[in-house]
Amino acid sequence: MTVSASAQESAEDSFRHIGLIYRDFDEYATGCASFLERALALGDPALVAVPGERGELIKERLGGRAADVVFRDMAVAGRNPGRIIPAVLLAFAEANPGRRVWIIGEPIWPGRSPLEYPACVAHEALINAAFSGRDAAILCPYDAIGLEPRAIDDAGTTHPEMWDGPDVWASPSYGDPVVTAVTFDWPLPPPPRQAAMFPFEGVGALAPLREFVAGWAEAAGLPEQRIPDLLIAVNELATNTAEHTGEPGTVWMWREDGLLVCQIDDVGQIDDPMVGRVPPPDSVGRGRGILIVNELADLVRVHRRSGGTSVRIHFELPAVAAQGL
Repeated sequence: MTVSASAQESAEDSFRHIGLIYRDFDEYATGCASFLERALALGDPALVAVPGERGELIKERLGGRAADVVFRDMAVAGRNPGRIIPAVLLAFAEANPGRRVWIIGEPIWPGRSPLEYPACVAHEALINAAFSGRDAAILCPYDAIGLEPRAIDDAGTTHPEMWDGPDVWASPSYGDPVVTAVTFDWPLPPPPRQAAMFPFEGVGALAPLREFVAGWAEAAGLPEQRIPDLLIAVNELATNTAEHTGEPGTVWMWREDGLLVCQIDDVGQIDDPMVGRVPPPDSVGRGRGILIVNELADLVRVHRRSGGTSVRIHFELPAVAAQGL
């Protein structure tokens, strides 16, 4: 697999977002290396953010040239899809001002859970909004054998271009990225009957709410070093409820499939799908709550339901604690 002439001709377009279809690791490494070789030939900065050992496949194919590429493990940096745009992609672009950046990002791979999938697809769609007008090329590999067929179909809706074998073409199913992201705002299953509930109202209720969350997290087996992350995340969300809705909110907590889950329900509406994905300007002192939550949690699902918003955050439990489910 090599970059086609049509791909090279438009390689310096202001922004490109390409879905790469591969069927084995040889196609994977060859396609990714071809993309990176183009960046290195131009002297442009390049980043690879792929899960686990897949980065090693790309390094082996590049040989000594791999030293000029930044590598990150997407299974760690992108464990929560909501933090990939701000903490991985935009962070790399901001670290290279005035230069075209080339990025390989693989947010959807075999092993991602159905729980994570809608957040991953929404992320892929919103890349197009976050990078509109930026000087960047982003390549997203998709495993046509290991993923469900719908993942390949969905890639066509989130990528303006698709690449398979020698051909790169404009995706006929690509649409407005914000509209596409909204279609993956899937309803959340209701909290289970055994979930603990804590109603709160106003900033005066935040201290007892934090005590409730800390006590429940400790009992559920969340590692001690992660409890502050959970408390900060819940406090940010509950503060938003108290300050912006003027109405009561409800926190639910439970354990599920090896995860500690916390859901905050209120009557507020989050109209901007980019909230929590694009940092506000430094001159703006507010508006970072969900951005902070995305950075701290292992998964964040935001559902804009009729009459309000539900934000569900997930923290992975150690195996010993998860066995108590």
